[in-house]
Amino acid sequence: MTTGQAERAALFSPAAGTGRTRLAALARRHGAALVLVLVVLLGSLTFGSSFTGPGNLRAIALDASYLLLVATGMTFVILSGGIDLSVGSVLALSGVLAAYGSRWGTAGAVLLPLAVCGLIGLVNGLLIGWARLAPFVVTLATLLFARGLAFAVSQEGNQVYIIPADLALTRIGQASVLGVGVPVLIALAVFAAAGVVLNRTRFGLRVFAAGNGDGHAAELMGLPVARIRVRVYVLSSLLAGLAGVLIAAQTASGLPTLGEGRELEAIAAVVIGGTLLTGGAGSLGGTLAGVLLLKVIQNLINQVGTLSSAYQQVVSGTFLVLVVLVQAALARRRRQ
Repeated sequence: MTTGQAERAALFSPAAGTGRTRLAALARRHGAALVLVLVVLLGSLTFGSSFTGPGNLRAIALDASYLLLVATGMTFVILSGGIDLSVGSVLALSGVLAAYGSRWGTAGAVLLPLAVCGLIGLVNGLLIGWARLAPFVVTLATLLFARGLAFAVSQEGNQVYIIPADLALTRIGQASVLGVGVPVLIALAVFAAAGVVLNRTRFGLRVFAAGNGDGHAAELMGLPVARIRVRVYVLSSLLAGLAGVLIAAQTASGLPTLGEGRELEAIAAVVIGGTLLTGGAGSLGGTLAGVLLLKVIQNLINQVGTLSSAYQQVVSGTFLVLVVLVQAALARRRRQ
């Protein structure tokens, strides 16, 4: 066991409790994965090869990869006791800036949006961590700012910048390895690296600590809570920016309307995956299960054909409400 794991076990793992308590904790951590397996089995039996076919599975994986990047950053934010409503607009701004910056080659198409997104995350972190403003208000403001800037750069959406087909970035966004899209592989690599950071480093332990009791206990322990929150918001914006760059590379263009509602989808995936909205407890594995669950359900709704895309939002919202209710019930049971 590493030092970080030992510290986390001492701080956050419940002492030997009742079997009911341990069962409740397992249900919170792995419930999304279990439901995902059941939904996949149901879809396989109902729709057969139209659902389990390689083409459809590749489409699900590609769509999920972009959400996974955003939700990975959101997991860090929520674990630290915050929320980030700006990621959908940051994703759109990143896509527009990637297409705009492609006139300077792949370097411009990647560095320009990531620099701007990182700066937005830094502003979020400073206002929330050091100025102690409410995360909801700060990130709502940057949501409006980023979306407005995306429309301004694209001349109110009238100018659609196109990424040249021969650019390395375009080839990366549209390429595949052994049938798996390169954006999927990038998202998985980032997810794996984030998992190591969260579970194997002192910074990961501190992220969990910052989310306990609004960070008061962590501050009393001498942890730099403000600095931690700055870092998680920068990370969240950078990952949303990376998702925007990859989407722009895959579509060879940047649209300011991209990513609308993606922040709510990311929050839903994180919470469905078992991370508490109050912070301090959760996992990236649960987030991955939550992302896949949402995307599989959306795909199954599309398989029906007679249901509109609005039902995707209805189902996602229903799932989120049910999960929050279950989390509240499990939390009460653990306190008993």
